[in-house]
Formats: sequence, structure tokens, C-alpha cells
Amino acid sequence: MTAPAPAVLQLGYSFCPNDTFIFHALHAGLTPSPVPVQEVLEDVQTLNDWAVQGRLPITKISYRAYFGVMDRYVALRAGGALGRGVGPLVVARNGAAATDLNGKVVASPGALTTAELLLRAVYPDVKVLRMRYDAVMPAVEYGEWEGQPVDAGLIIHESRFTYPQHGLGKVLDLGAWWEGETGLPLPLGAILVRRDLPAELQWSLNTAVRQSLDYAYAHPQAATEYIRAHAAEMSDEVMRAHIDLYVNEFSLDVGEEGERAVQELHRRARAVGAVPDSDLPLFVSSGS
Repeated sequence: MTAPAPAVLQLGYSFCPNDTFIFHALHAGLTPSPVPVQEVLEDVQTLNDWAVQGRLPITKISYRAYFGVMDRYVALRAGGALGRGVGPLVVARNGAAATDLNGKVVASPGALTTAELLLRAVYPDVKVLRMRYDAVMPAVEYGEWEGQPVDAGLIIHESRFTYPQHGLGKVLDLGAWWEGETGLPLPLGAILVRRDLPAELQWSLNTAVRQSLDYAYAHPQAATEYIRAHAAEMSDEVMRAHIDLYVNEFSLDVGEEGERAVQELHRRARAVGAVPDSDLPLFVSSGS
């Protein structure tokens, strides 16, 4: 059943610079939207959990989490995070890095993250201790979290640039592992819209996200204060590097190669029983 278009759409995305860069123009009304949007900023794991509840009509989500809510949501072609050299890292205290983490305790940013799916693909017997993504590096640095030992950590987002400052060393680049296995870019995050919204609205929202990103590229300074306001204590250099790494041609449109990458990640997630089978289309279509 198709739901009526709401008067205002709550749009969920993270505090991370790549998301605030992409969505600033849309949020600020600098580019058109088929319906007004209201920002809802949260960490990605919270957005993943909310998607399971169907809480927001349009939201950022990890691709791993998307595969579990395909009955309710469909991915936009624009606004996502895919690429090469963008993968999550496994890190440990310098001098304590191990090549085999099976049986070890690894701090994870969440069960529904693409990062944890890849970690389990490489280390099927790893023990995970879940926490918010920005708690992972301190937990690894101090070797414990809430009284529980931590051997290594699974880091995402800006942590990729700052982990040496915590005295941590890289054990494995899971993105490089994926690229070596598949030859494809790594799907990290998608922008989802509810499947029960009118098909023409779904595609119009895809267009709106694409135009917001086009504006960001054309006016690179316009979003600076908005991005900085949500980037905690991140330096300007890290903020810029974050955007340059995670916002790329796949963010404008997932493209044929990006679609194949998402299909392969979906296939692997189904193969290990992490998500149910689904024949629903993965992305919105202009011809829906």
C-alpha cells in the first residue's frame, strides 16, 4: 500500500563530515526538495536501530543494516558512501597487534555495521564487545571497557585518520581485504527511503540529495560552519580528509560498479545467514 506524502520529512544522518557536507544545502533550503525536510542527527548505529523500528521516512544507514530492513526501505542512488581505500580498520595497541584475532575480544561499533560483517568474514570466531564508535579507540588504548578486557578494535569514520594518536597500530584494513577478494569498491552506508512512499516522491528525493551534493561541490565553503559545529574536536585537516575520502563519484550516483558491489555484499551477508533472502530491488528507479 502506498502511503500519502507527509507534509515534512524527518531526514536522519550522522554527525560525520561526509553526511553534513552532503545534506547541508538540503537542510538549509539552498536546494529544492519535493517536501520540506527536518534534520535528525544521530550516530550511525542509532540510525541503524531506528531503521529496524521504521522510525524515520528517510535515513542514513549501514549497508549491512539495510539488508535487514529491505521489506520497509529502498536505497537512494545518491548520497551513499562507497569506495576504495575507505574500509574499516582493525587496530591494536602498538606491540600487541596479532595476525589472528579468533578468540580475541574486539571492540565493535555495532552489530548492524558493515564493519562488523567484514570482521566476522575474516575472523569467524572473534568475540565482539559493542559500543558507540567513538568509544572504540579509547577502549583499545586502555585495554578495557566497563571492566571487560579489549584486545583490539574495529574503527570507522574519522578514527581512520586519528588512531596513531592513541598509540594504536593497524592489524588489518578490512576495505583492502574486501577489494582483494572482490575487485569491487566497498559499500559502507546508504540513504534509505520508505518503500511505501509514492514512487515519484522516492525518485524526487534522490534528485534532491544529488542536487544538495552538487551544491556542496559548487560552493565548498558554504557548509564549513555547519560541518564544524557537528565535528566535535576534529581538526580542520581531519574534517577535510574525511570528506575527501568518503564523498566521491559513488555519492553522486552508485553507478553500475557500485550496484555490483552492493549486490555482492548482499550475497555474502545472505550466505552466512546474517540477513534473509529478498528479491526486492536494491535501489530506487526513475521508472518506478
